[in-house]
Amino acid sequence: MTIALSGATNPKGEWCRRSAYNSISLMPYAIYILKCSDGTYDTGLTKDLEARVNEHQTGAHPESYTFRRRPVKLVWREVTESYQEAFQWEHRIKGWSRAKKEALIRGDIEGIHEIVKNERKSREKIKLKSKHSR
Repeated sequence: MTIALSGATNPKGEWCRRSAYNSISLMPYAIYILKCSDGTYDTGLTKDLEARVNEHQTGAHPESYTFRRRPVKLVWREVTESYQEAFQWEHRIKGWSRAKKEALIRGDIEGIHEIVKNERKSREKIKLKSKHSR
């Protein structure tokens, strides 16, 4: 069976799908979470996960968050088909609480839902308190 796809290769020889708006690369991107030596988490995205984790581990970028927090350990990763999807995931996860990140790392989707419910309830309580104090 042959699947016909509309697209072309970019200058690097990578296949790209064409859309009416722009070209979207179908190359896989990895979103990852590293656990640092001080117990904090760092989230990022890359096309080459092994090389990127090695850069964090060796301190290749002195300005990076992980530079003074080595060694680091890869604790979670997800591969997406596009940069846009990876970028959205990365920024969503970066805004999460530590508890929510740890539930994701454990693969505890139900735990994430529970945390979201509790966060929502807390925000509603704060909203009600500020409404009544006016």
